[in-house]
Amino acid sequence: MQTRDELFPESFPQPDDQPHDPAAGSRRDFLRNAGLLGAAALLPGGLGAAGTAMAAQAPSDIVMADAVALSAWIKARKVSCREVMSAFLDHIERINPKVNALVSLQERDGLLRQADERDAQLARGEYLGWMHGMPQAPKDLTATAGIPTTQGSPLFKDYVPRQDSIIVERVRRQGAILIGKSNTPEFGLGSATYNTVFGTTLNAYDPSRHAGGSSGGAAVALAARMLPVADGSDMMGSLRNPAAWNNVFGFRPSQGRVPFGPTGEVFFQQLGYEGPMGRTVRDLAMLLSVQAGHDARVPMSSSEDPAVFAGSLQRDFRGTRIGWLGDFRGYLPMEAGVLELCRQGLKGFEAVGCTVEEAMPEYPMEQLWQTWLTLRHWLVAGLATPLYNDPAKRALLKPEAVWEIEGGLNLTGADVWRATVQRSKWYEALRKLFERYDYLVLPSAQVFPFDAGQHWPAEIAGRRMDTYHRWMEVVTGGTLAGLPILNVPVGFNAQGLPMGVQLMGKAQADLAVLQLGHAYEQATGWVQARRPALL
Repeated sequence: MQTRDELFPESFPQPDDQPHDPAAGSRRDFLRNAGLLGAAALLPGGLGAAGTAMAAQAPSDIVMADAVALSAWIKARKVSCREVMSAFLDHIERINPKVNALVSLQERDGLLRQADERDAQLARGEYLGWMHGMPQAPKDLTATAGIPTTQGSPLFKDYVPRQDSIIVERVRRQGAILIGKSNTPEFGLGSATYNTVFGTTLNAYDPSRHAGGSSGGAAVALAARMLPVADGSDMMGSLRNPAAWNNVFGFRPSQGRVPFGPTGEVFFQQLGYEGPMGRTVRDLAMLLSVQAGHDARVPMSSSEDPAVFAGSLQRDFRGTRIGWLGDFRGYLPMEAGVLELCRQGLKGFEAVGCTVEEAMPEYPMEQLWQTWLTLRHWLVAGLATPLYNDPAKRALLKPEAVWEIEGGLNLTGADVWRATVQRSKWYEALRKLFERYDYLVLPSAQVFPFDAGQHWPAEIAGRRMDTYHRWMEVVTGGTLAGLPILNVPVGFNAQGLPMGVQLMGKAQADLAVLQLGHAYEQATGWVQARRPALL
């Protein structure tokens, strides 16, 4: 197994501040030195029939590189944007049919023309930013001007927005090239990524199993090296569960950190919002530095300078206190092996100087679930009732969407008020817990990835799941509290299935969470240590 240092040794040409000669020969020398010309360089006697086949199958170091390294290579013109785009498109052509992570892929010639324009801009000294020339595929819930945004629904299978969402505007301004979208369940409802428009996204580590959701396409594309970084959104663990199930990092930022919109309602949609995913915390933080920051169209968005996330993540964590929430003292059912693997993962925090002990908030957990049901029903109904009111459109809605809408239609204003008061009490319970602990940790899922033909687990550890999403109850507390939460990988079970834990910080302490996640990553190295077999 190659280590990260073997793949990216310090002897590789490093970007410098001197003008780079863009001649083809010098780029080819860099590609050869860095191993980017393919597997032929490893074969005695060069290419030949077997060598040609191997070179065609081996992913290039362009797609295997960390996003920060790839960005530096592009900026220094060590590799061209056309070479980057070609490498990713070739890799996607080989890998994506096996997992169905990316959808609405755009025409290759048009993408290469965009890459050529990015190269021309660099030649003119017009560097757009950290994502210059990087391929991106926004989640299919987020609006992309000129590219279909189906939301996984047959009702929108031909819908092409005229305006980008805010996070898409921002990555385009940084020079990213949109190659398509990442798959999602219908309207993002459910933690298994399947829909009737594009089908099921399969797990990067075991394609017989689900990828998680609703950012399942993004997590799989990232794990399978089809994207350098990826965006997602999270209402019920959708940046955490798929990241855990595909051995990558997914970050649900603090409420208001990443502005969501443009949208017709800007005050009450406070459960679901967008954030970054990466194969390293450094990559993820860099994408967050692009996504975050105030937007006047979103009055409650944070005004803190997002450049803080592009700075150093180094920090000393000796003496840091972590509270382990686990299964809330038996309240949450867990598949055999989940808690044991997560507890082993706590050693990574101890390795960087943290102390970990059992913790429990003073709050009735069943009340929290009822609060969750009320607020989720209310928000989904608010968004989707116009579709429900049209019988022809209602017939095309998935049953889970109909159930959520009907639940919302049966609520009173008093019901919603009581739920938001209970949500506030939950936040206060966690705030008091944070007086003792610097961070809280708990599993990112209650089960390992399950069979891709199954809609959701009917039971866990002998307990029946009474809703389509009860099996993901473990993520609701973080959502309702509006706190920053990072999924960090903790390894694999005996069947080779990944798992992760949620690293939860204090309100608005996004940078502190990423700093500890970075230290944990350096101590454990799970992403580079075990890659998907399909690579």
